[in-house]
Amino acid sequence: MTVSDGNRHAEAEATESSTLSLDDGDIHVCQDGPRDAPALLLIHGSASSTRSWDCLVPLLTGSHRVIRIDLLGHGRSAKPAGPSYATPDQGRRVGVALDRLGVERAIVVGHSSGGAVATALAEQRPDLVIALALINTGPGMAAFIATESAAIAPSQWPPTDEQIRQFASTGFSRAGYQIPQELLDEVRMMTYHTLTTTMGATRAYLEQQALPERLTAIGKPLLVIFGEDDRRWRSSSAADYRTVPGAKVELLPGLGHSPILEDPVRTAGSLLAFTAIHAARG
Repeated sequence: MTVSDGNRHAEAEATESSTLSLDDGDIHVCQDGPRDAPALLLIHGSASSTRSWDCLVPLLTGSHRVIRIDLLGHGRSAKPAGPSYATPDQGRRVGVALDRLGVERAIVVGHSSGGAVATALAEQRPDLVIALALINTGPGMAAFIATESAAIAPSQWPPTDEQIRQFASTGFSRAGYQIPQELLDEVRMMTYHTLTTTMGATRAYLEQQALPERLTAIGKPLLVIFGEDDRRWRSSSAADYRTVPGAKVELLPGLGHSPILEDPVRTAGSLLAFTAIHAARG
Protein backbone atom coordinates (compact mmCIF):
# COMPACT_ATOMS: atom_id res chain seq x y z
CA MET A 1 0.00 0.00 0.00
CA THR A 2 1.26 3.45 -0.89
CA VAL A 3 0.03 6.40 1.16
CA SER A 4 0.48 9.91 -0.20
CA ASP A 5 -0.59 13.30 1.15
CA GLY A 6 -0.94 12.01 4.67
CA ASN A 7 -3.95 9.71 5.00
CA ARG A 8 -5.94 11.25 2.16
CA HIS A 9 -5.94 8.07 0.07
CA ALA A 10 -5.17 5.51 2.79
CA GLU A 11 -8.48 3.68 2.59
CA ALA A 12 -8.72 3.94 -1.19
CA GLU A 13 -5.21 2.58 -1.67
CA ALA A 14 -5.57 -0.61 0.34
CA THR A 15 -5.26 -3.70 -1.86
CA GLU A 16 -8.67 -4.95 -2.84
CA SER A 17 -9.11 -8.54 -3.97
CA SER A 18 -12.40 -9.60 -5.52
CA THR A 19 -14.01 -12.22 -7.74
CA LEU A 20 -16.11 -11.32 -10.78
CA SER A 21 -18.61 -13.89 -12.02
CA LEU A 22 -18.47 -14.06 -15.81
CA ASP A 23 -20.54 -16.33 -18.03
CA ASP A 24 -17.75 -18.86 -18.53
CA GLY A 25 -16.03 -18.72 -15.13
CA ASP A 26 -15.07 -16.58 -12.16
CA ILE A 27 -12.25 -14.06 -12.66
CA HIS A 28 -10.02 -12.96 -9.78
CA VAL A 29 -9.06 -9.26 -9.69
CA CYS A 30 -6.68 -7.20 -7.54
CA GLN A 31 -6.78 -3.42 -7.30
CA ASP A 32 -4.23 -1.08 -5.71
CA GLY A 33 -3.73 2.66 -5.57
CA PRO A 34 -6.19 5.57 -5.53
CA ARG A 35 -9.42 4.54 -7.21
CA ASP A 36 -9.76 7.99 -8.80
CA ALA A 37 -6.31 7.83 -10.45
CA PRO A 38 -5.77 6.87 -14.13
CA ALA A 39 -6.26 3.13 -14.62
CA LEU A 40 -3.25 0.92 -15.39
CA LEU A 41 -4.08 -2.69 -16.24
CA LEU A 42 -1.43 -5.40 -15.83
CA ILE A 43 -1.87 -8.73 -17.66
CA HIS A 44 0.37 -11.66 -16.72
CA GLY A 45 1.90 -14.24 -19.05
CA SER A 46 1.52 -18.00 -19.48
CA ALA A 47 1.71 -20.22 -16.38
CA SER A 48 1.66 -17.08 -14.23
CA SER A 49 -0.78 -14.92 -12.28
CA THR A 50 -1.39 -11.53 -10.67
CA ARG A 51 1.40 -12.42 -8.22
CA SER A 52 4.02 -11.97 -10.93
CA TRP A 53 3.45 -8.22 -10.57
CA ASP A 54 3.73 -8.08 -6.77
CA CYS A 55 7.14 -6.36 -6.68
CA LEU A 56 6.21 -3.87 -9.37
CA VAL A 57 2.82 -2.72 -8.07
CA PRO A 58 4.06 -0.59 -5.12
CA LEU A 59 6.20 1.38 -7.57
CA LEU A 60 3.18 2.27 -9.70
CA THR A 61 0.45 3.14 -7.22
CA GLY A 62 1.66 6.67 -6.53
CA SER A 63 0.07 7.82 -9.79
CA HIS A 64 -2.22 4.98 -10.91
CA ARG A 65 -5.17 2.82 -10.05
CA VAL A 66 -3.40 -0.48 -10.71
CA ILE A 67 -5.61 -3.37 -11.77
CA ARG A 68 -4.40 -6.97 -12.09
CA ILE A 69 -6.46 -9.82 -13.47
CA ASP A 70 -5.88 -13.57 -13.26
CA LEU A 71 -6.79 -14.76 -16.74
CA LEU A 72 -9.21 -17.66 -16.89
CA GLY A 73 -7.30 -20.86 -16.16
CA HIS A 74 -4.66 -19.10 -14.05
CA GLY A 75 -4.04 -18.06 -10.47
CA ARG A 76 -7.17 -17.72 -8.39
CA SER A 77 -9.53 -17.55 -11.38
CA ALA A 78 -11.66 -20.50 -12.43
CA LYS A 79 -10.07 -23.30 -14.45
CA PRO A 80 -12.97 -24.91 -16.34
CA ALA A 81 -12.35 -27.53 -19.01
CA GLY A 82 -15.06 -26.32 -21.39
CA PRO A 83 -14.64 -22.63 -22.38
CA SER A 84 -12.33 -21.42 -25.12
CA TYR A 85 -8.90 -20.26 -23.98
CA ALA A 86 -8.15 -18.62 -27.32
CA THR A 87 -6.30 -15.32 -26.96
CA PRO A 88 -9.19 -13.20 -28.34
CA ASP A 89 -11.55 -14.83 -25.82
CA GLN A 90 -9.16 -14.03 -22.99
CA GLY A 91 -9.05 -10.43 -24.24
CA ARG A 92 -12.85 -10.28 -24.34
CA ARG A 93 -13.06 -11.47 -20.72
CA VAL A 94 -10.60 -8.79 -19.65
CA GLY A 95 -12.79 -6.16 -21.32
CA VAL A 96 -15.89 -7.46 -19.54
CA ALA A 97 -14.02 -7.41 -16.23
CA LEU A 98 -13.00 -3.77 -16.73
CA ASP A 99 -16.61 -2.90 -17.57
CA ARG A 100 -17.72 -4.52 -14.31
CA LEU A 101 -15.13 -2.45 -12.45
CA GLY A 102 -16.41 0.75 -14.03
CA VAL A 103 -13.17 1.39 -15.93
CA GLU A 104 -13.79 3.38 -19.11
CA ARG A 105 -10.19 4.05 -20.20
CA ALA A 106 -6.93 2.30 -19.29
CA ILE A 107 -3.31 1.97 -20.27
CA VAL A 108 -2.74 -1.77 -20.71
CA VAL A 109 0.52 -3.57 -19.92
CA GLY A 110 1.16 -7.19 -20.84
CA HIS A 111 4.08 -9.43 -19.96
CA SER A 112 5.06 -12.20 -22.37
CA SER A 113 1.86 -13.84 -23.69
CA GLY A 114 -0.05 -11.25 -21.67
CA GLY A 115 1.06 -8.81 -24.35
CA ALA A 116 -0.84 -10.87 -26.92
CA VAL A 117 -3.96 -10.71 -24.72
CA ALA A 118 -3.46 -6.95 -24.35
CA THR A 119 -3.27 -6.66 -28.14
CA ALA A 120 -6.45 -8.73 -28.56
CA LEU A 121 -8.21 -6.49 -26.05
CA ALA A 122 -7.15 -3.38 -27.99
CA GLU A 123 -8.35 -4.93 -31.25
CA GLN A 124 -11.79 -5.57 -29.77
CA ARG A 125 -12.10 -2.50 -27.53
CA PRO A 126 -10.15 0.44 -28.95
CA ASP A 127 -12.48 2.70 -26.95
CA LEU A 128 -11.15 1.19 -23.74
CA VAL A 129 -7.40 1.10 -24.42
CA ILE A 130 -5.47 4.38 -24.31
CA ALA A 131 -2.01 2.93 -24.95
CA LEU A 132 -0.15 -0.39 -24.79
CA ALA A 133 3.08 -1.51 -23.17
CA LEU A 134 4.43 -4.97 -24.02
CA ILE A 135 7.16 -6.53 -21.88
CA ASN A 136 9.17 -9.36 -23.47
CA THR A 137 6.33 -10.25 -25.79
CA GLY A 138 7.58 -12.03 -28.89
CA PRO A 139 6.36 -10.28 -32.06
CA GLY A 140 5.85 -13.57 -33.92
CA MET A 141 6.76 -17.24 -33.74
CA ALA A 142 9.88 -16.69 -35.84
CA ALA A 143 11.36 -14.96 -32.80
CA PHE A 144 10.78 -17.94 -30.50
CA ILE A 145 13.87 -19.68 -29.16
CA ALA A 146 13.25 -23.41 -29.34
CA THR A 147 14.90 -25.34 -26.52
CA GLU A 148 14.76 -28.78 -25.03
CA SER A 149 12.58 -27.63 -22.17
CA ALA A 150 11.84 -29.85 -19.20
CA ALA A 151 8.34 -30.80 -20.33
CA ILE A 152 5.93 -32.05 -17.69
CA ALA A 153 3.84 -35.08 -18.63
CA PRO A 154 0.15 -35.34 -17.70
CA SER A 155 1.01 -38.28 -15.44
CA GLN A 156 3.38 -36.02 -13.48
CA TRP A 157 0.71 -33.44 -12.67
CA PRO A 158 0.73 -31.71 -10.22
CA PRO A 159 4.47 -31.15 -10.59
CA THR A 160 7.07 -30.78 -7.85
CA ASP A 161 8.84 -27.48 -7.12
CA GLU A 162 11.95 -28.74 -8.91
CA GLN A 163 9.97 -29.72 -12.02
CA ILE A 164 8.41 -26.26 -12.15
CA ARG A 165 11.81 -24.59 -11.70
CA GLN A 166 13.19 -26.59 -14.62
CA PHE A 167 10.11 -25.85 -16.73
CA ALA A 168 10.36 -22.12 -15.97
CA SER A 169 14.15 -21.82 -16.05
CA THR A 170 14.27 -19.98 -19.40
CA GLY A 171 11.97 -17.32 -17.96
CA PHE A 172 14.83 -15.74 -15.98
CA SER A 173 18.40 -14.73 -16.75
CA ARG A 174 19.60 -12.52 -13.90
CA ALA A 175 22.41 -14.27 -12.03
CA GLY A 176 21.31 -15.68 -8.69
CA TYR A 177 17.62 -15.00 -9.21
CA GLN A 178 15.35 -17.39 -7.31
CA ILE A 179 11.75 -17.96 -8.44
CA PRO A 180 9.42 -16.96 -5.56
CA GLN A 181 7.65 -19.89 -3.91
CA GLU A 182 4.24 -18.31 -4.43
CA LEU A 183 4.77 -18.40 -8.20
CA LEU A 184 5.70 -22.09 -8.05
CA ASP A 185 2.54 -22.72 -6.05
CA GLU A 186 0.35 -20.92 -8.56
CA VAL A 187 1.69 -22.95 -11.49
CA ARG A 188 0.79 -26.06 -9.52
CA MET A 189 -2.74 -24.70 -9.05
CA MET A 190 -3.29 -24.79 -12.80
CA THR A 191 -4.64 -27.90 -14.47
CA TYR A 192 -2.62 -29.65 -17.14
CA HIS A 193 -5.37 -28.74 -19.59
CA THR A 194 -5.28 -25.01 -18.84
CA LEU A 195 -1.47 -24.92 -18.94
CA THR A 196 -1.12 -26.57 -22.34
CA THR A 197 -4.23 -25.04 -23.90
CA THR A 198 -3.38 -21.44 -23.03
CA MET A 199 0.20 -21.82 -24.27
CA GLY A 200 -1.07 -23.29 -27.53
CA ALA A 201 -3.55 -20.43 -27.87
CA THR A 202 -0.76 -17.85 -27.81
CA ARG A 203 1.11 -19.71 -30.53
CA ALA A 204 -2.04 -19.85 -32.69
CA TYR A 205 -2.66 -16.11 -32.26
CA LEU A 206 0.89 -15.20 -33.29
CA GLU A 207 0.86 -17.61 -36.23
CA GLN A 208 -2.36 -16.09 -37.52
CA GLN A 209 -0.83 -12.58 -37.68
CA ALA A 210 2.32 -11.05 -36.19
CA LEU A 211 1.80 -8.51 -33.42
CA PRO A 212 3.48 -5.54 -35.20
CA GLU A 213 0.94 -5.88 -38.01
CA ARG A 214 -1.94 -6.05 -35.54
CA LEU A 215 -0.62 -3.08 -33.57
CA THR A 216 -0.12 -0.97 -36.68
CA ALA A 217 -3.79 -1.50 -37.55
CA ILE A 218 -4.85 -0.62 -33.99
CA GLY A 219 -2.94 2.67 -34.03
CA LYS A 220 -2.39 3.07 -30.28
CA PRO A 221 0.74 4.49 -28.61
CA LEU A 222 3.13 1.60 -27.96
CA LEU A 223 6.03 0.93 -25.59
CA VAL A 224 8.03 -2.28 -25.99
CA ILE A 225 10.37 -3.33 -23.17
CA PHE A 226 12.67 -6.30 -23.67
CA GLY A 227 15.20 -7.88 -21.32
CA GLU A 228 18.26 -8.14 -23.54
CA ASP A 229 19.16 -11.63 -22.29
CA ASP A 230 15.73 -13.18 -22.92
CA ARG A 231 16.08 -16.95 -23.41
CA ARG A 232 12.56 -17.47 -24.77
CA TRP A 233 12.30 -14.79 -27.46
CA ARG A 234 15.21 -13.32 -29.40
CA SER A 235 15.67 -9.85 -27.95
CA SER A 236 16.77 -8.62 -31.38
CA SER A 237 13.18 -9.27 -32.49
CA ALA A 238 12.12 -6.24 -30.46
CA ALA A 239 13.24 -4.24 -33.49
CA ASP A 240 10.29 -5.74 -35.41
CA TYR A 241 8.01 -3.45 -33.39
CA ARG A 242 9.70 -0.38 -34.87
CA THR A 243 7.47 -0.85 -37.92
CA VAL A 244 4.60 0.34 -35.72
CA PRO A 245 4.36 4.12 -36.21
CA GLY A 246 5.62 5.97 -33.13
CA ALA A 247 6.56 2.83 -31.20
CA LYS A 248 9.18 3.22 -28.48
CA VAL A 249 11.45 0.19 -27.97
CA GLU A 250 13.72 -0.23 -24.94
CA LEU A 251 16.23 -3.02 -24.31
CA LEU A 252 17.23 -3.69 -20.70
CA PRO A 253 20.80 -5.09 -20.43
CA GLY A 254 21.45 -7.81 -17.88
CA LEU A 255 17.82 -8.92 -17.68
CA GLY A 256 16.00 -11.86 -19.21
CA HIS A 257 12.43 -12.76 -20.03
CA SER A 258 10.94 -11.40 -16.79
CA PRO A 259 12.15 -7.85 -16.04
CA ILE A 260 9.06 -7.34 -13.88
CA LEU A 261 10.55 -9.84 -11.43
CA GLU A 262 14.27 -9.57 -12.13
CA ASP A 263 14.47 -5.77 -11.80
CA PRO A 264 11.10 -4.18 -10.97
CA VAL A 265 12.65 -0.76 -10.26
CA ARG A 266 14.16 -0.44 -13.74
CA THR A 267 10.99 -1.79 -15.34
CA ALA A 268 8.78 0.61 -13.40
CA GLY A 269 10.94 3.55 -14.46
CA SER A 270 10.33 2.79 -18.14
CA LEU A 271 6.60 2.24 -17.60
CA LEU A 272 6.08 5.41 -15.57
CA ALA A 273 7.86 7.58 -18.14
CA PHE A 274 5.48 6.20 -20.77
CA THR A 275 2.29 6.43 -18.70
CA ALA A 276 3.09 9.98 -17.59
CA ILE A 277 2.66 11.06 -21.20
CA HIS A 278 -0.31 8.96 -22.25
CA ALA A 279 -2.42 8.82 -19.08
CA ALA A 280 -2.69 12.61 -19.25
CA ARG A 281 -3.89 12.42 -22.84
CA GLY A 282 -6.37 9.66 -22.07
